Amino acid sequence: MYGLWKPRVLGAWRVPAHGPVILAVNHAHNVDGPMVMGTAPRPVHFLIKKEAFIGPLDPFLHSIGQIEVDRSVADRTAITDALGVLADGGVLGIFPEGSRGEGDFASLRAGLAYFAVRSRAPVVPVAVLGSTERPGRLIRGLPALRSRVDVVFGDAFTAGGGGRRTRKALDEATAGIQERLTAHLEYARRFTGR
Repeated sequence: MYGLWKPRVLGAWRVPAHGPVILAVNHAHNVDGPMVMGTAPRPVHFLIKKEAFIGPLDPFLHSIGQIEVDRSVADRTAITDALGVLADGGVLGIFPEGSRGEGDFASLRAGLAYFAVRSRAPVVPVAVLGSTERPGRLIRGLPALRSRVDVVFGDAFTAGGGGRRTRKALDEATAGIQERLTAHLEYARRFTGR
């Protein structure tokens, strides 16, 4: 990441140094996940759509510990693997909106709340800003080479829910998480001027 772009990493000290943690990352561009993987203070295991595991990317993504998920069903293997990362004290990366979009946390799926409530791991909001501002000249699907991309880590928080996994508890946890993620994104935009 540092060879192709100029990431500015802010607040990485907010990621707990030990124990399970969930990074909740906004997702506006394909490079957002790799940018967080390359700049986070701890190794990150992202839940990544199965469609990305093609050709040479398949063995590579598996070898670096990324988790393949089928978004069309309740993928029990991916859920078990993700909970295993947290049980082992690792870092799980999630795009809580489920797919790439505006990157504004406007429509969260319940997956993040499920993992946070079930594992009781703290959630760290992460805002990646600048990845969509200027497309590259050679590869328009990537940010311009040497452009600045800001990665802003927020304060860790717990999702609540008291460990209950009822639909109501997950809906309440999702609403609380969305509020915290949106507030962090607004803060990150003000702080970076983006």
